[in-house]
Amino acid sequence: MTRGDYRAVIFDLDGTLIDSAADVGDAVNRVLAESGFPVHPTAAYYRFMGEGVVELMRRALPGSARSPERIQAGVRAFFREYEENWYHGSRPYPGIPALLDGLSERGLRFAVLSNKPHPFTRAFVDRFLPGWRFEAVLGQRDGIPRKPDPAGAIEIADRLGLPPDAFLFLGDTPIDMKTAAAAGMLPVGACWGFRPARELTESGARLLVEHPIDLLDILCRPASLIV
Repeated sequence: MTRGDYRAVIFDLDGTLIDSAADVGDAVNRVLAESGFPVHPTAAYYRFMGEGVVELMRRALPGSARSPERIQAGVRAFFREYEENWYHGSRPYPGIPALLDGLSERGLRFAVLSNKPHPFTRAFVDRFLPGWRFEAVLGQRDGIPRKPDPAGAIEIADRLGLPPDAFLFLGDTPIDMKTAAAAGMLPVGACWGFRPARELTESGARLLVEHPIDLLDILCRPASLIV
């Protein structure tokens, strides 16, 4: 198997490496129930997640309760709940360990960029993916705009000393596809995640992968053959 032109991968976290919707949904539902609001099935959180905690809470609250004050109160309550229960139902998607092994064996480099708050992003990688060397793990941080702004992706490229066009960006939401395009990286959609394939292609995905291990084949193609 020959090496292509891509030398590194940036992964989104939730919905790409880790299925975390059950724990996120449980925490938000506890916050909603304590305030007398309706709760949501876990499946709804696959739509709510992806754009940070403030947007998560805004989407979960009833339309009549989405004042800035109520959203911020919900965010604070969510963090209290989530800090105690973030790891019970979350797990890597099937095929992710094999993908990371394949990348490591081929000498390819990889990193994480998430809109999840940075401490949780770091904790997730440390707990669920401890056996692999991620060269950068970045979550949402004060002073750094969240995805789809490309600032975090460009920061990772600078840290690794590689040009953006050496990166493949794998994510499961339109936000990830827009981030990759804005950063000058190849947008690749993960079809096992939180959004359907149609949303990913409409948002700029150049390629879709049905299973994590399929990414290795893409990385071995010359960039000139990527359509």
